[in-house]
Amino acid sequence: MTFIRYHVRHETLYQYDQVVGESHHLLRLTPRALPWQRNLEHHLAISPEPSARRSFLDCFGNRITKIHFTADHEYLEIISEFWVELRARPKPSASAAKVPWETVRDSLRYRADRTFPPDHLQATAFRFVSTNVPIDSQYAAYAREAFLPGRPLVEAAEDLMRMIHRDFRFDATATETFTPVEQAFKARRGVCQDFSHIMIACLRSVGLAACYMSGYILTHPPEGKERLVGADATHAWVAVFVPDFGWLELDPTNALRPDLEHITLGWGRDFSDITPMRGVLLGGGEHEPEIAVTVVPEEEFASLYEDGETYLEELSPG
Repeated sequence: MTFIRYHVRHETLYQYDQVVGESHHLLRLTPRALPWQRNLEHHLAISPEPSARRSFLDCFGNRITKIHFTADHEYLEIISEFWVELRARPKPSASAAKVPWETVRDSLRYRADRTFPPDHLQATAFRFVSTNVPIDSQYAAYAREAFLPGRPLVEAAEDLMRMIHRDFRFDATATETFTPVEQAFKARRGVCQDFSHIMIACLRSVGLAACYMSGYILTHPPEGKERLVGADATHAWVAVFVPDFGWLELDPTNALRPDLEHITLGWGRDFSDITPMRGVLLGGGEHEPEIAVTVVPEEEFASLYEDGETYLEELSPG
């Protein structure tokens, strides 16, 4: 079976304007273990050394590292570095791919005398309004172009993905981290986070279950240019619940099904459930993070990093 190994380095640096006396942070930087994704090795370097550190799983099964600082500090640097192995994701069977979207919608609706199968019960948590994803008739109206009567869910969801890719412009200056979905929807522009929230809003507004996927994507430098360290970014995409299959991943930013170039950190109802880093500070003043992400295939690793060959021997799993 074909597989690809990647090395990912995610660097975050906060330089505080004022001394921070105490702080708490939740880090979601550990890649998920999945049937098609194997976390081979993960290192999480934190400076200064936290006063306390522990790890646990959240309600969605994402690995969280909780850190607590009680001593004064003027900066915080976090470097997450890991090797991951990807194999091709499974595809829905022919029968699962033919199920009409209304049938799926109706199977997720609450009824007093209904007993939900475990997978449907889990999926219902991703059917409703969440912090950053509203349910509204405007999103349902937009989705109706794809969700025609009797159309298979898989076909309609893929069409919706392509519609968003067609109708919305990628513009890194148009939105910020917590820009409301409605604003990005009306402006018809934004970034991967916005497109994912919009697609989830559309799917939930027609009664389906959809979750927000967080991770990384392999980017390709322009022809004739070399790959640059720190030039990548985190990425977001969507998964829709398909009965008798599970969660079908779709990337509206790139109009494709994620496969061997999408690395999964985790998932939640929307971005607020799966932020890579969130914290509460006492002090600090004004501060913005400096973030650098590098995703590199194993075969390019040695040539990208100055000490790559030695480093590869130390970190590469076999």
